[in-house]
Amino acid sequence: MAAGLLVAHSAWAVDPFTVRDIRVEGLQRVEPGTIFASLPFRVGETYNDDKGSTAIRALFGLGLFKDVRLEVNGDVLVVIVEERPTVADVNFVGTKEFDNDVLKKALGEAGIAEGQPFDKALADKAEQELKRQYINKSLYGAEVITTVTPIERNRVNLTFNVVEGDVAKIKEIHITGNHAFKESTLLGLFDLDTGGWLSWYTKSDRYSRSKLNADIETLRSYYLSRGYLEFKIDSTQVAISPDKQSIAITLNISEGERFVVSGVKLEGNYLGKEDEFKSLVTIKPGEPYSGDEVAKTTKALSDYFGTFGFAFAKVEAVPEIDRVNNRVAFVLRAEPSRRAYVRRINVAGNTRTRDEVVRREFRQLESSWYDGDKIRLSRDRVDRLGFFTDVSVDTQEVAGTADQVDLTVTVVEKPTGMLQLGAGFSTADHLSLSAGIKQDNIFGSGNSLGIEVNTSKSNRQLVLSTVDPYFTADGISRSIDVYDRTTLPLLGQGGDYTLNTKGATIRFGVPFTETDTVFFGGGFEALKIITGTLPLPVTYQAYADQFGAKTNSFPLSVGWTRDNRDSALVPTTGRFQRVFTDWSPAGDIRYVRASYQMQQYIPLNKKFTIALNGELGWGKGLNGQPYPLFKNFYSGGLGSVRGYAQGSLGPRDTADPTISLGGPKKVTLNAEIIAPFPGAGNDRTLRIFGFVDMGNVFGENDPYSFSAMRASTGLGVSWISPIGPLRISLAQPLRKKPEDRIERFQFQIGTSF
Repeated sequence: MAAGLLVAHSAWAVDPFTVRDIRVEGLQRVEPGTIFASLPFRVGETYNDDKGSTAIRALFGLGLFKDVRLEVNGDVLVVIVEERPTVADVNFVGTKEFDNDVLKKALGEAGIAEGQPFDKALADKAEQELKRQYINKSLYGAEVITTVTPIERNRVNLTFNVVEGDVAKIKEIHITGNHAFKESTLLGLFDLDTGGWLSWYTKSDRYSRSKLNADIETLRSYYLSRGYLEFKIDSTQVAISPDKQSIAITLNISEGERFVVSGVKLEGNYLGKEDEFKSLVTIKPGEPYSGDEVAKTTKALSDYFGTFGFAFAKVEAVPEIDRVNNRVAFVLRAEPSRRAYVRRINVAGNTRTRDEVVRREFRQLESSWYDGDKIRLSRDRVDRLGFFTDVSVDTQEVAGTADQVDLTVTVVEKPTGMLQLGAGFSTADHLSLSAGIKQDNIFGSGNSLGIEVNTSKSNRQLVLSTVDPYFTADGISRSIDVYDRTTLPLLGQGGDYTLNTKGATIRFGVPFTETDTVFFGGGFEALKIITGTLPLPVTYQAYADQFGAKTNSFPLSVGWTRDNRDSALVPTTGRFQRVFTDWSPAGDIRYVRASYQMQQYIPLNKKFTIALNGELGWGKGLNGQPYPLFKNFYSGGLGSVRGYAQGSLGPRDTADPTISLGGPKKVTLNAEIIAPFPGAGNDRTLRIFGFVDMGNVFGENDPYSFSAMRASTGLGVSWISPIGPLRISLAQPLRKKPEDRIERFQFQIGTSF
């Protein structure tokens, strides 16, 4: 451009004159006002060569023209421009790895977009941006060729022809300098690896700088947590082959010596509560140095300062190293700084969920003292909603103030719809299916709506359910269920009969603590028995004789739950408990029905978790009546004892043993050990588990009996799929009876046990 200015300047050097008029030639799309606004002179002002040079630089600086000239005709100045072509369309050929919209967005950030002026330099920059996008996907051999096609009205079409090539895969990872631990042990910590049979899913053999940095930090943490205070990464070498198809990674490390903690002391201002702060110190003299314990301690002390409103407290662990004896003492220096108020709480990242859904979970209030405990509790409550894959809370100082902070809650949303599918295969029943759909956080309101439909001939049902977690501003929830179920059990003799159940329930949940909720409610249920071509089974006929073919009941319910698990979808620690009781004091049938469930998750290490589940059920008829048949518990299949057909265990009809009746007493025990799926690295969304199940249901006059309980063992796979949690199990019954209906393979989407 500078050369063009010199040529232009030498060609039209003129004596200064007063401009009588200014004309513009060559415009097609640019408005004349854009030209006039950029000129350093106006009509009636004096023109000279310096102003002419300034005008040309200003017009070129707009980025709209590829040529600009000034001509003088008497006292009239003529501005002659040649506009740059405009990008009419951007196309991609050969792109498979990326969606075209993603690439167009990346090019738009580089200055290439439809409707924008075209510049060859920008096109070159766009090529580099496309290559960068492919490098991020480990496609180092990708080639990009840009084709510019002129069309009418000074426009161009851009076509980026891409040859993606093959993905560059990690072929070698080496760690040098290690003596205390085997290389295989250290590489097992990494998410990156040299590939396996599941690499198509995990993509763990695709190099990524961010993943490598994360693995390096994992390696560093591993050494620091085992006493190697002076561990360091000397160098990181990433080499790509000449054909750009394979990558070799080498980490050179220095382990240093292993240190033992000799002592810990506190220095600084601890608000006169030294004993309380000392109780939070987990660094133990006499034990090997652990970077995890040091970080855990400093965080605990900082967080405890936060409970008193000191948002800017600083706690530093200063090591005093004795290299002669390989010992280290720590001085924990604290400076609480100043107490702070929370001025404002902002919510970011919620493209679908309404702000109020997040804000109502917060226990830290605006214009209140900063409270670290309440902020952590608030973050956990937002995370337990199940609407987000990630929740973080950041603290920012308010400019111009000494005692105020703003909190920003950043969330990453996830799909909240769930398709529930169930299936099983047995030699007796062949393939059995069930289905339902549920939408949590419907319309971003935090409410849920579920519809369960089954149109099979033998089991038709329609169930509508909705939950409003904040029916009142105080957090009282309300759930409503309306259902219509029609069952046509097929008898062994070829006859049939129909059971129709209609009902509705409403239940309210009152939170008493952050983890405890009490539920109460009531409902109505109507049961109708319709005889078929043959007489009813003996048990069903006895029920009809006792209560009638049509019965109504008005059950009341009371329940309690406590949940302190770390996650609802992939828990690794914590406990879940639930107690529910139904009581029918009015109507044709009178009964009480109670159940208790407890789940416990025990982390063995980063990879392995033990999961335990236990359930008890009990029911009894009231006012001298027997317990109603259709309120029985059932056992067998996913959710109880795997390896047996769904709901097939327990008492059977005396006349037709193929009919499972369930029972008023139930016991279920499950134990699982959960581990990463082989080849999936540390991916927590895909896991394998081994299990042992035991349980059964019992008749009203039968005692709970260990010897009568069925058992099974097997293997399974759990996957947090895009449509919900999927669990597949292959079971081997252990304590089976000849009359049991075996169903070894089962799967279900939308279940936890």
